Amino acid sequence: MSFNPDIHHRRSVRLRGWDYSSPGVYYITICTHRRECFFGGVITGEMRLNQFGDAADACWRAITDHTQCIELDEWVVMPNHIHGLIVILDTSVGARHAVPLHQSQEVFGKPKPDSLSPVVRSFKSAVTRQINTLRNTSGAPVWQRSFYDHIVRKQSDLDQIRLYIPENPMQWHMDSENPDNW
Repeated sequence: MSFNPDIHHRRSVRLRGWDYSSPGVYYITICTHRRECFFGGVITGEMRLNQFGDAADACWRAITDHTQCIELDEWVVMPNHIHGLIVILDTSVGARHAVPLHQSQEVFGKPKPDSLSPVVRSFKSAVTRQINTLRNTSGAPVWQRSFYDHIVRKQSDLDQIRLYIPENPMQWHMDSENPDNW
């Protein structure tokens, strides 16, 4: 069965037994609170970011400024969600390049700072702060709880996701996240 990046983001449960700080590529989708279209709109197949979308995009780009073992691959800010590929690097050899994914034992207790959840949580927090400052709404929610993830284990899946993400705005008219389709 081939990976379908359009339907994967319906799953939000973390994979049991997986160490989300282990080197690899993770495809994530983060949706806004109540699927509100905070970040702009799609016009003739192109995403046009507003000031909130610009803030989300800038915070996404800044992820690598705050974590040494993270690289960003493809991403797109959509009207009410973000798709992105986050690469957790193998820092045990001192290199900054992606390595093949493998399964390891789950680490219980406090999450490691450079594991997937704290990275996403920090991103969401930074975007929320900026948007609430811009709209003068201290404490108002911007994001839904949690996020959706897919551990990319095959090169063919990675290739498919790398095509899907930049083409996502062209498919907005058919997207299940598009309020016009509800």
